[in-house]
Amino acid sequence: MYVIEAKLYGRGEQFRVIDEMIRTAQFVRNKMLRYWMDNRGVGKKELMKYNTQLRYEFEWCALLNSMACQASVERAWFAISRFYANCRNPALKNKGYPKFKKNTRSVEYKTSGWKLSEDRRRITFSDKFISV
Repeated sequence: MYVIEAKLYGRGEQFRVIDEMIRTAQFVRNKMLRYWMDNRGVGKKELMKYNTQLRYEFEWCALLNSMACQASVERAWFAISRFYANCRNPALKNKGYPKFKKNTRSVEYKTSGWKLSEDRRRITFSDKFISV
């Protein structure tokens, strides 16, 4: 697996679009946690189905790449499964109930939604956000 981390240089409009992408991913993760809290016993499959409903309900949520939304659902499910694992471990005193995120700094793109230029100096996102 390749992980690419880089310092970004850009214009204000480009950073605004990236901030919108990050906030949308944060919104999806927080909505998944809220759905899990309201409907106990739901699994990862139900969260993925709710993600699809969420994309139809909020049109600006559908602007984010589908795999980036699914990665946000996976992040929420990881927090939920870690909570369940901690509950089963009697050695842990603080169980760490999943928390809502308010200062997220990243959005995860796996295989689609982005393209690296030939010289590997520019990245292009293929989301439906207004890109400059």
